[in-house]
Amino acid sequence: MRIGIFGGCFNPPHNMHKNIALRLIEDNYLDKVIFVPTSNYYNKRNLINDEERYKLIKLMIQGNDNLEVSKYEFGKLTYTYQTLEHFQKKYEDDEIYFICGSDNLAEIDTWREYEIILSNFKILVIKRGNDDLGEIMKKYKKYENNIIIANIEEDVLSSTFIRNMLKDGKFDLIKDKIDKNVYLYIMKEKLYY
Repeated sequence: MRIGIFGGCFNPPHNMHKNIALRLIEDNYLDKVIFVPTSNYYNKRNLINDEERYKLIKLMIQGNDNLEVSKYEFGKLTYTYQTLEHFQKKYEDDEIYFICGSDNLAEIDTWREYEIILSNFKILVIKRGNDDLGEIMKKYKKYENNIIIANIEEDVLSSTFIRNMLKDGKFDLIKDKIDKNVYLYIMKEKLYY
């Protein structure tokens, strides 16, 4: 099985996150996607607590058997290579893919132990904005057999936009941009506003 690891803050998770995961499965890049929300180990500003974000992702993916969420990174500082190695050990007979925006790929050589990531895992890249994939790929020629550019158009939706709309009380502008259950939970718990 091909398992995609989708890391991020997911603060909050929104339709683009879910749509990317589902498209990667529908277009036969992956068989399953595991969302791995990053821990708020450093108490980042604006980042709601780990358990709340976990709940929001659970609500967003319910009813999709090929989507999961993991608490692996909670409560500690974890580097991407460690997360990928953890899932490779857990699913030793499966192939682990790292789902990555082209903006992240462009700077992955600044990450801790990035060679481990590029050498041992498949990188599934989603093009973001006006990133020049040709230029980025030149930088990682040595690893090109492990880098797959997914033929998926990225939406410009961001968690920051959703948080700002919530803070400004513009609830109607985000209703169709996040899962209905996520929206109802945010309203009930008064998250982000």
